[in-house]
Amino acid sequence: MKNLLVLILAVAPLAALQAQPRELSEHALKTFEIYKTIVEVDTSKAMGNTPKVARYLADELIAAGFPDDDIEIVRLGDLAALIVRYRGDGSSGKKPILFLGHMDVVEAYAKDWERPPFQLTSDDTNFYGRGTTDNKFGVAQLTSTFIRLKKEGFVPTRDLIIAFSGDEESGMTTTRMLAYERPDLAEAEFALNSDAGGGDLDVNGKAITYNIQAAEKTYATWEITVRNPGGHSSRPREDNAIYDLAAAIKTIQDYKFPVQYSDMTRHYFKVTGEQLGGELGEAMIAFAENPDDEAAAARLAKESSYIGTTRTTCVVTMLQAGHAENALPQSATATVNCRIFPGVPVGEIEATLRRVVANDAVEFKQTYEATESPVSELREDVLDAVSEAVNERYPEVQLLAYMESGGTDGMHFRRAGIPTWAVSGIFMNPDEMYAHGLNERVPIKAFYDALDHWSVIIHQLAGP
Repeated sequence: MKNLLVLILAVAPLAALQAQPRELSEHALKTFEIYKTIVEVDTSKAMGNTPKVARYLADELIAAGFPDDDIEIVRLGDLAALIVRYRGDGSSGKKPILFLGHMDVVEAYAKDWERPPFQLTSDDTNFYGRGTTDNKFGVAQLTSTFIRLKKEGFVPTRDLIIAFSGDEESGMTTTRMLAYERPDLAEAEFALNSDAGGGDLDVNGKAITYNIQAAEKTYATWEITVRNPGGHSSRPREDNAIYDLAAAIKTIQDYKFPVQYSDMTRHYFKVTGEQLGGELGEAMIAFAENPDDEAAAARLAKESSYIGTTRTTCVVTMLQAGHAENALPQSATATVNCRIFPGVPVGEIEATLRRVVANDAVEFKQTYEATESPVSELREDVLDAVSEAVNERYPEVQLLAYMESGGTDGMHFRRAGIPTWAVSGIFMNPDEMYAHGLNERVPIKAFYDALDHWSVIIHQLAGP
């Protein structure tokens, strides 16, 4: 029956899904409906559509029985954040729990994709579309879970609060507002983030580990610029802004920051390596036993899924240069995005980049203040609740704390003093993670297997 259900869901439009009441639960239908609706709204930063998604989610929650007074859409210019309070009876005497996610997505250009990025499509294995993983999966699952619990008459023993941001992928303006300017949210005991964490599967679909994000690297960006008097393109100069910038870029590409580690990352590699096996698994174990093992570190550096766990990384992500095809460039600028190992000052990274570039004519401008955040040490009640949810699907999988190489809203909540753990319901092969890239996808099985994930966690942490 389960395989039949997945097949129906994968190939049928929503109207056809609703015509199969004996095959589908109300919760499955609602989760898919929300997912499809929000994936098909382009919420990249230039579109101004996060208020539209916030209004849609708010209306769905109101229709399920949430009072208008417990739902707030906070507008900041053309952005919006959504706050939803699920009121408890207070019987536990405990502070609220925050549930985080973000409604915006990274830009996607249809001409580059094999499928339309803002239409939910599928094949036999995956759902496709921008945001299917990052982070409309989490937003849909959390919203639908709140609706499900409300309709079931569940009364939590403490307040549960959704806090969905509207620009996590760009300026994090709404994130900062939620984390630093809302005393009602600051009273939370801790936060659970839907935007990271989750289970790793190998190529055969075997669960390797379930990873709880307990720390994040520091996100920092610089624009590096070379300027030049320019001139007519028919009279080339020895110095050229584009060539000089290209030389600087090449030195950044060639530079490898020193290997770094913590007890958490070493434990993560030890357990993951033992489960994964093979050449890569052996390298993980060797690194865990001796992070100074250059061969092991070099092997991990070849893996996009793991390189960020072993060192600071800096990469050029955008270019802007020249002003006319028949003129020598008067300026050339590259955007350099760095993910900095926790505990390393941002200023130290800029000093390193300046030293590596070794050209005083290259200007460095940090685009905004970086956010350094602490590690959230795992606590037993959260670990037990997540274990209950995960082990219902994969009874033997081990749960590990890990450091995120990317950045999420969690960094600001941690900095605001709210312990935060990311515990997505997704299980997938990390090499199939195309968030921010072309043809973003999520396994259909992962989507439907996650339907009970948040319900179990909430019952464990806030149930009678």
